[in-house]
Amino acid sequence: MPSLMLDISLTADEFLAVYQGRANRVLLRSRDGRKVSLPARHLRPHLGHAGVRGTFELEFSGEGRLLNLRRLA
Repeated sequence: MPSLMLDISLTADEFLAVYQGRANRVLLRSRDGRKVSLPARHLRPHLGHAGVRGTFELEFSGEGRLLNLRRLA
């Protein structure tokens, strides 16, 4: 299955826009330069007091549907 590596660094204030209803997607860039528009709800399990930080592997189907978002580091 295809996958992308993402280095995510979102502060808690940046993620606050999701809770306030001003945003429901997060635009990220993969390590190979591709833009990824990810529904913010998939990042909620990884949200801490400092926000969302770390290296993640995004696995998706051939049609582009998200299958798994896994934190690596």
